[in-house]
Amino acid sequence: MINRILSLLLAMSLVSLAAWSQTLEQCQQAAERNYPLIAQRGLIARTTDLTVSNIAKGWLPQVTATAQASYQSAVPSWPDEMQAMLGQMGLEMKGLGKDQYRVGLDVQQTLYDGGSISAQRQVAREQGAVQQAQLDVTLYSVRQRVNEMYFSLLLLEDQIKLNNDLQQQLAASEKKLTSMVKHGTAAQCDLNNVTAERLNVVQQQTTLESQRRVLQAMLSAFCGLEVTTVTKPLPVEAGVGNDRPELALIDSQLRLADAQERALNSALLPRVGLFAQGYYGYPGYNMFKDMMGRDWSWNGMVGARLTWNIGALYTRHNDKAKIESQRQTALNNRDVFLFNNRLDQMRQDEAITRYRRLMTQDDEIIALRQQVRKAAESKLSHGIIDVNDLLRDINSENAARVQQSIHEIEMLKGIYDLKYITNK
Repeated sequence: MINRILSLLLAMSLVSLAAWSQTLEQCQQAAERNYPLIAQRGLIARTTDLTVSNIAKGWLPQVTATAQASYQSAVPSWPDEMQAMLGQMGLEMKGLGKDQYRVGLDVQQTLYDGGSISAQRQVAREQGAVQQAQLDVTLYSVRQRVNEMYFSLLLLEDQIKLNNDLQQQLAASEKKLTSMVKHGTAAQCDLNNVTAERLNVVQQQTTLESQRRVLQAMLSAFCGLEVTTVTKPLPVEAGVGNDRPELALIDSQLRLADAQERALNSALLPRVGLFAQGYYGYPGYNMFKDMMGRDWSWNGMVGARLTWNIGALYTRHNDKAKIESQRQTALNNRDVFLFNNRLDQMRQDEAITRYRRLMTQDDEIIALRQQVRKAAESKLSHGIIDVNDLLRDINSENAARVQQSIHEIEMLKGIYDLKYITNK
């Protein structure tokens, strides 16, 4: 029973630890989800769908309601001789009234639009894709900000650990000197010197812990989850190639230019459609009848219509030139990005190589500093070394360990910065 309880407590502690300790990838993913701009992804998709849907409604019958009242200065009328002759026959021909009225509907149905609606829908989709790609570029930059805070927090945690080790070493020397002072083999000033150095290290720890709390709060707010500890990532190798979202953005801009060019070509083709017109008013289509009376009547017309707007030719050359300019700008942006990206890769590769070379010597330097420090502590026990020399050797060993930590964290940061540069 006791074993089961202990196992349960151990499992709960491990779950709790996993909940508070975050890997770099987890922080990056959480930061992208938590970044306020992520809400625009759904808005862009929704706006694009609505735009495409509205364009597609161009295939539906287009209905226009009209109401019109007018007064004309002149209207068709019978010649005087004709009116006199009709008058002798007992017929009164008033002619059309100068005041005219109509209330009606016009209906048009497109049968063939030269591919204009389809081209416009594709343009709308590509415009949405460009906006999404631009959003991806912005969200991708969040990773770099996470990298900076994450590796800074890693470095602070290592420095705090080394600071604790240094405090323990100084405390051990302080304890040894306290005993020596009691036995009269060391001076009180030597003990005070070591105590002051230990307190100075404690102050450094206070500063480091304050900096860690600030970074933890910033990283937690940025990721939208509480981060108390971070896990040191493995020194993986970055993949070959380049898969940055900036390149996807440029590809989407090129596809948009192609879609705009197809829409421009479709504007030159004729349109074929059906139409229907109907109205209730005066005068109607039977003008002879309306000359004899002023009664309102129902009137209607149906037919087919072919239209060809050659006005698109006037601006076609300039419009194509603008699209080509957009295409060349996108291609130039790609060349510039790849050029700068290659330079960044070269710089980062060299930085990683430099830190790896430095790390190969760190262990040897620490081992030598450790031997010197132990020898100094041994000499102190025999009263043949100055306390200042001992403190110098202790601090030199600690400085070597700090340098080792910096080299390791900087090397890891360089690897993951390279992964950021290539997105591989």
